[in-house]
Amino acid sequence: MTPATPTVTDLLLALRDDSDHGILFEEQRIPWSEHVGTCFDLAAALAALLDPAAPPHVGVLLDNVPEFALALGASAVGGTVLAGLNPTRRGAALAGDIARSDCQIVITDSEKAHLLDGLDLGDVRLLRIDTPEWDDLLDAHRGSPAPDTSPEPDDLFMLIFTSGTSGDPKAVRVTHKMVSGPGIMLAERFGLNATDTTYASMPLFHSGAVMACWSIALAAGANFALRRKFSASGFLPDVRRFGATFAHYVGKPLAYVLATPEHGDDADNPLKIVYGNEGSPSALVEFARRFDVRVVDGFGSTEGGVLISRLPGTPPGALGPLPQGVAVLDPETGLPCPVAEFDDSGHITNADKATGELVNTAGTGSFSGYYKNPEAEAERVRNGQYWSGDLGYVDADGYLYFAGRSSGWMRVDGENLGTAPIENILARHPKVLEVAAYAVPDPQVGDRVAVALVASDGFDFAEFAEFLSEQSDLGPKQMPSFVRVTSDLPKTATYKVLGRSLSAQRWNSPDPTWFRAPGSASFEPVTEELQHKLDAELDR
Repeated sequence: MTPATPTVTDLLLALRDDSDHGILFEEQRIPWSEHVGTCFDLAAALAALLDPAAPPHVGVLLDNVPEFALALGASAVGGTVLAGLNPTRRGAALAGDIARSDCQIVITDSEKAHLLDGLDLGDVRLLRIDTPEWDDLLDAHRGSPAPDTSPEPDDLFMLIFTSGTSGDPKAVRVTHKMVSGPGIMLAERFGLNATDTTYASMPLFHSGAVMACWSIALAAGANFALRRKFSASGFLPDVRRFGATFAHYVGKPLAYVLATPEHGDDADNPLKIVYGNEGSPSALVEFARRFDVRVVDGFGSTEGGVLISRLPGTPPGALGPLPQGVAVLDPETGLPCPVAEFDDSGHITNADKATGELVNTAGTGSFSGYYKNPEAEAERVRNGQYWSGDLGYVDADGYLYFAGRSSGWMRVDGENLGTAPIENILARHPKVLEVAAYAVPDPQVGDRVAVALVASDGFDFAEFAEFLSEQSDLGPKQMPSFVRVTSDLPKTATYKVLGRSLSAQRWNSPDPTWFRAPGSASFEPVTEELQHKLDAELDR
């Protein structure tokens, strides 16, 4: 019989006597022994406040501060369920998240509390960590013993909202084993132990920092270093100050760090492993070179239905070998898509047929459902299989390539196109720091490809247009019709681009934008007159 995965509670309690390692934050050092004891105190305080007849759910609306880790620990030992609240949500959307996750209490601070002003939260109680009330609450329960709880690996530990790139976020049910399992696996995979320090600058209200950083520190008995908010310029100084040997990222942060001025001693740092997901292929290679560190990019989601590991030998641009039990299926027929075919330049020639949705055909993986959202759950789980909503295609050697998300699927002149291959090609340009491809409507061919760029100083559009024409693997239907150069891309709090916001703006943007008419090889600036003309054509 396979032994059960230890719970988060097991991992945390194993550190209760460790005074040599702990949480590092700014100028603070909190030993694990002290931290675990305070987790007992907070668990007792919350138990005294919660209505036992209602779900024991506690929302946390904080940056990455030690009190967030404290709330995580209190949930682990006290049996409460922590709901991570996204501070970029506003108004009724934020109030809705709190209500949908059945929070009885919300832990916040004076900086974030204003987000809740004027909202109808019903009987939800607010606790601010920077007030005497918080100190008094903990003091009243100081020295509490470990709560008498023995959770099972499948018991609910957290509610984590999806990033919401394709609609309103859903509360994913995150069990103990969904957190402790990855922590144990990754600590073993990367050979991390008590001599290491993991560094978290990605938000703790999301899955990546919890499952692939905090939990690793617990499993390895390592130090856990926190950054209040990610900072590209503060990344390397933090790594050196904390002695971080492991750092975690989600999405674009590697590119942001690479955009900072390069120095001759950048490789003089303690980092051994940088691990995350959705980094661009070019950023992975350049980050590893510049900082002399092993960069490992995985693929997965909060739901845990499909996980892909980039193994040695994975071709550039591929996510990794397609695991057994995972297939690329046609979302309309449910049948496997054919293998991707490429021409001599590396351009996929059958993207329309080879691109499909990643499906766990063996079951649902670690997905435990969405909290009180059966409609969304039914969309993900069909016939006992997990449909991820992510698009990809597989080459003849069995390696998987990401093609975007089903919400960002474009249909250009009868051909289905994913966004990721276009973005990867355009990201090769040395002046392009970020790129997002998205669809804009076209009355003739359905969709047209548009891209938004964040570029470094010295970017020249005429040179970039020439660059586009020279990319042999950029297919004719992948060639952008609109190119927008902006200072920032709209993103979620976890650095995922909100393509739907870009699509909604179409060509009506204050940013410099260029247009390539059908059949033309050249671009022209989008003027106000041209905006009106394009709007009128679409209206007709």
